[in-house]
Amino acid sequence: MKLEELKDFLDEKVILYNRLDFIETDPIQIPHRFQSKEDIEISGFLAATMAWGNRKMIINKLNDLMDRMGNSPYDFVMNYSEENFPKIETFKHRTLNSIDLDFYLISLRNLYENHGGLESTFQFKKTDTDSFHAIENFRQKFLEIPHQKRSEKHLSSPANNSAAKRLNMYLRWMVRNDNQRVDFGIWKNISSSQLVCPLDVHSGNVARKLGILTRKQNDWKAASELHLNLKKFDSEDPVKYDFALFGLGVFEGFSKL
Repeated sequence: MKLEELKDFLDEKVILYNRLDFIETDPIQIPHRFQSKEDIEISGFLAATMAWGNRKMIINKLNDLMDRMGNSPYDFVMNYSEENFPKIETFKHRTLNSIDLDFYLISLRNLYENHGGLESTFQFKKTDTDSFHAIENFRQKFLEIPHQKRSEKHLSSPANNSAAKRLNMYLRWMVRNDNQRVDFGIWKNISSSQLVCPLDVHSGNVARKLGILTRKQNDWKAASELHLNLKKFDSEDPVKYDFALFGLGVFEGFSKL
């Protein structure tokens, strides 16, 4: 397809998948249960962090976690201490265990007490063309308190050439505001033009089949290449095409056709 035809094709898929019924089968349904900014961003962060594997299993695990947190994630985080550890002691999702979760909760509390909250820790500069530096700034603050080395693997680093899929997805949730009410748009100081498409097996394979990604590995270099190509279709909101690539891959099996 020519560039203009490809843009029209992807725009149609964005319209098809960027709709409220998308929430019903996606981990983004978890933060959609809440009203306050802090509850949304904390539950959203935990949901994005755990978003790998079977989506039904992910949602079940997140339901379990929210129940353990009394369905008040911000209050639970801000009052979390050793006395609360028994509430999460048996929690496990794939390689993320209660030791990791304990550190996450303490670190989140530290971010709100000493760094102005989650939004403030993602320090985008107006000159940033993507999320690389913002994610690294966030990781530096999140990891500043004592923790086991193993817990770091759940926070991917672009500096280590990771595509940082889950953190980029989280940023999409918090920043985009297109009035479709899937993404929240509660973080106002970050431009959608700076957001990088969450790159995984599905979106990567679809992008390669469409000719907008040539790199074979799903790493930061590939995410950057895809970001630049998607900006040709919409320079202000390139990450909206995440809906198209994801939908084509997961729901339509496009890359296998």
